[in-house]
Amino acid sequence: MKTTRQQQEATRRQIVVSAVDLMTRQGFDGTTMKDIARAAGIGDATIYKYFPTKDRIVLGYLDAVVQQALADTLQTPGFTDYQLQEKLQRLTDAVLEHLLPDREFVAQVRALARRSPLTLLAEPLAARQALREAVTSFLEAAEAAGEIEPCDFKGMAGGLYTDYLVGVVSYWLADTSDEFADTAQLVDLSLGVLVQTLRSGLINRVLQLGGFVLRSQMARLAQHGSGLLGVLHMAQQAMGSPPRTATAPTASPQAAPPRAPRKPRATAAAGTPATPRRKKAA
Repeated sequence: MKTTRQQQEATRRQIVVSAVDLMTRQGFDGTTMKDIARAAGIGDATIYKYFPTKDRIVLGYLDAVVQQALADTLQTPGFTDYQLQEKLQRLTDAVLEHLLPDREFVAQVRALARRSPLTLLAEPLAARQALREAVTSFLEAAEAAGEIEPCDFKGMAGGLYTDYLVGVVSYWLADTSDEFADTAQLVDLSLGVLVQTLRSGLINRVLQLGGFVLRSQMARLAQHGSGLLGVLHMAQQAMGSPPRTATAPTASPQAAPPRAPRKPRATAAAGTPATPRRKKAA
């Protein structure tokens, strides 16, 4: 019997919910895929059609949390009239609100990320791209409204927000203040500094200055070939590539200097007996 898309999504959600519950009680390492499948009410082999590994289930949980938080943020009444800091703060708060019921599990996810960071970083997350696009759109709206100076790094800033969010979540997990007041203050202050920096255009000027310095230094090095070659050799060595040994170019046959003709070996004249070898004395 063919399952519908809605049934597949419902099964996927049930797998994630069951995994979060089991891993919270038994730990990540103490929970097997078979345990999760049976708790979700599906066959032992069926679970692999949705998630090939436990790591992917964890990523599925994070993906669902971020997607839901983003949807709630965009549906906030009057959200389009919010200023940039209010939009970013609302999105950050929404993520923390959705993580709160599973705080103990989230702490296990952080420990897993520290133990094998490439496990989570190597996997593409649809939520990561959604966050990047959302923050980029917030910056574009703020720029169009004249709230911040025009900037050329909106896409990069959108990607950096994901890293910022990871840092906030780590701080929140260690926060013991009443109702996470310290985390709320951290978010308010950090986003306030960010927006103020964007309003002043300071980042643009820093980037422009950095670009000018880089171009001028490259121009100076280009005028002193040995200096430029030295920098390139150091960069090559730093990246682990052994420097190649320079070889002299092979001269073309036309450019090769003519060789002096070899002297012919002396041969006995015709009819002249060759000099006999001396016999060794007895």
